Amino acid sequence: MAAAAAAAAVPPEEASEARRQGPKQDPAVETAEEATEPAEADINELCKDMFNKMAIYLTGELTATSEDYKLLENMNKLTSLKYLEMKDIAINISRNLKDLNQKYAGLQPYLEQINLIEEQVAALEQAAYKLDAYSKKLEAKYKKLEKR
Repeated sequence: MAAAAAAAAVPPEEASEARRQGPKQDPAVETAEEATEPAEADINELCKDMFNKMAIYLTGELTATSEDYKLLENMNKLTSLKYLEMKDIAINISRNLKDLNQKYAGLQPYLEQINLIEEQVAALEQAAYKLDAYSKKLEAKYKKLEKR
């Protein structure tokens, strides 16, 4: 009832004004404003700015990609050169190995002779030890016979 009494105390022209303005707003509550389109010149300027910035961005991206490909190309060239060097080294090693095998094959008969001589020297050494032992026995017998 107090609200009805308060409404009755407000003059009618103020009441219609209050209805048009809506309820009184709390400062913590935000209000929406009607979106207005920017002027035609602003839109054109913003579009030009956007396209310029997009062109700069795409140019940067393409430049970075191009630089990446150049780097990969240089790395591939260096790798190719390194593999060529390694191929040359492998060919030289193979050639030297063949030469060593041929030299070893040429030395093989001499190595076999050395092994044969070594075996004969070992047999001769054994014979010399046996002969030495036999001569010592003979000497001992001779001294024994001489004493009698």
